[in-house]
Amino acid sequence: MTTTSKGSATVTLPSDTQILITREFDAAPPLVFRVWSTPELVQKWWAGQRGTTTTVDMDFRVGGAWRYVLISNNGDEVAFHGEYREIVRDQRVVWTEHFEGPWPEGEPVVNTLTLTERDGGTILELLSDCPDQDVRDMIVNSGMESGVQEQMVIIAELAAALE
Repeated sequence: MTTTSKGSATVTLPSDTQILITREFDAAPPLVFRVWSTPELVQKWWAGQRGTTTTVDMDFRVGGAWRYVLISNNGDEVAFHGEYREIVRDQRVVWTEHFEGPWPEGEPVVNTLTLTERDGGTILELLSDCPDQDVRDMIVNSGMESGVQEQMVIIAELAAALE
């Protein structure tokens, strides 16, 4: 397993096709879940410090679609979309993810978010299962980790403000 972490979250590569992000939060799982699943809150954290989130469309139910769009700090539009496959309130979300860009449209990345209570706080694990190693490596080499680190800081701040 390769570790690439440089911030508050730990990013590891448990297999040739997986990315695992782990982060501890002082807030309880229901608060972290709320930040993850409420469109108005997602809009505040999804772009990190890399731009402005302009669209957060979420039909947050199993089978529901989602789409997020940001305008990056250099003016580029970046968009992703997918479908929710599983939702267990305050514990787990599974969804597909397609990047709307120059990467080939093929099998989606399948993300699994797991929130586990520990000592009144939350352990967040986000496992991204990529269709192949090339897609995983494109994601890792895209600057994803820096963006994730920024997102996690904002998520922590938002969850703390909900308490």
